[in-house]
Amino acid sequence: MKPVLIPALVALATALPGAAHSPTIASPRGASSALPAPALPAAPDAPPSLAALAPDADPQVLALGLSAMQCAQAHGTGVNAQRLAVIDYSRSSLTPRLWVFDLARHKLLYKELVAHGQGSGGDVPTTFSNADGTHASSLGLFVTRDTYQGKNGYSLRMQGLDAGFNDAAMSRAIVMHGAPYVSAEAGRKLGRLGRSWGCPAVRAAMAKPIIDVMKDGQFVFSYYPQQAWLTRSSLAQCAMARLQRAPKADHGTAIAAR
Repeated sequence: MKPVLIPALVALATALPGAAHSPTIASPRGASSALPAPALPAAPDAPPSLAALAPDADPQVLALGLSAMQCAQAHGTGVNAQRLAVIDYSRSSLTPRLWVFDLARHKLLYKELVAHGQGSGGDVPTTFSNADGTHASSLGLFVTRDTYQGKNGYSLRMQGLDAGFNDAAMSRAIVMHGAPYVSAEAGRKLGRLGRSWGCPAVRAAMAKPIIDVMKDGQFVFSYYPQQAWLTRSSLAQCAMARLQRAPKADHGTAIAAR
């Protein structure tokens, strides 16, 4: 089936075979409901510069993350950011699903394992929330802030920019940090990585180098094909609209665009 635009797919999804078996997702307030997940814009909208740097990542997810970043910058947030981290939570926790890009130098800096929250599910998370106490991961775009030494060691504060979906990140203490349960060994024992209380936890040995390049005003984009977020988040809608109207000639220079 050819990819279709988000609104059209949402309208038709309930009639598709298998809709009753769609993942459970959380509303902005944390209430779960079974709804079909929409698709992203078609692959031609993905900037080849990012896709070429990370050929094993989904180019549509990379394109959406970069476009969301550009939407935030157009409104004055993170205008000097040079790095973007993309997390694809639709993938198994046992596979690298975190990519860190240096946009100024057109380089992939890191491809790493990353954990999700206990409240989000097993190997592949299906539930996301912005509510305190859920121990679930949140979706959307974050801008990074300062670092600190906490109970999980060197940690990076992240401010959520998606109203209703991740803007409680600071009050929930959703931060990037290292953890011993993020390792290939833990994955072999559990059949999945260990899980956090909603934080994007990385391998302990990689926490400092990743945090050091991502601190102080860089962007983190967390993705999962959740209908509520894709259709209600103003940033997600801005990002998809930006991709759909971008001329193909601009794709090669998408990294430098603002």
